Amino acid sequence: MRHFSTLNEAFSIANSKGIALGAFEFWSFDVARAVVGAAEKLDVPVILQCGKYEIAQMGGEEETVQAAYFASRRSSVPVVLHLDHATTYEACNAAILAGFSSVMIDASALPYEANVSLTRRVCQRAHSVGVSCEGELGRLVGEEGDILTKGPEAAQTDPDEALDYVARTGIDALAVSIGTAHGAYTFEPTLNIARLDAITAKVQVPIVLHGGSGTPAAQVQESIRHGVRKINICTDVQIAMGKAYTEAQARPGFTYSTPALWGAGEAAAHKVALEKIKLFCLLN
Repeated sequence: MRHFSTLNEAFSIANSKGIALGAFEFWSFDVARAVVGAAEKLDVPVILQCGKYEIAQMGGEEETVQAAYFASRRSSVPVVLHLDHATTYEACNAAILAGFSSVMIDASALPYEANVSLTRRVCQRAHSVGVSCEGELGRLVGEEGDILTKGPEAAQTDPDEALDYVARTGIDALAVSIGTAHGAYTFEPTLNIARLDAITAKVQVPIVLHGGSGTPAAQVQESIRHGVRKINICTDVQIAMGKAYTEAQARPGFTYSTPALWGAGEAAAHKVALEKIKLFCLLN
């Protein structure tokens, strides 16, 4: 019996509630468990996702699937296992074969027609075995894997291209560039809601906002009200866990133990995930 949900299955719940789903990067069993536990508290679907660096940290695609499975096998909410920012057909196919329920092919660094061609090929492969597929049009500032984009106005998504792109590729979700950045911000972000409105007027698939860490809460919630249905979070979790390890060791009387150090990190990840999911559910 299939364990992980697809994006489409999770999006049907998000659409009915008018909320966005949290898509949280994970690189270990404890991070995955922290995220799933937070989603269960709020009774909403959640997306566990990872890119090539996180997959390598866990030992490969099959090991990643096992970590996500055991972290979510008793979950009371739907859990999607999503490949984040793959840049090749081969990487997407390896994830599909290992048991991921969703993949993202990021061909946004390629010329437009090459992006369409590669994304369509991955989408066809994914759909042939019931796996969902996300594509990206436009490029975010910052670094994600092998992709580096500079400048706050770099290549925001064109609405007319988005219409053509979705129709020709068959993707289930569209990642857009409307002013966010990967990693920690080096500029004050301002989401281009007018551009988001123009995109959602053209396309019928759910819209994905990458670079959710550090984006002002009010702007995040405004984007959700205007149609965003998936928001990616990574850096905020990493920062919180890093601080938790440092603060735990600085406490008077600290002694090294699994609960004292690694437990503090997992608790920090859980807190961030819970706060973000509440935000995406328009609860605060």
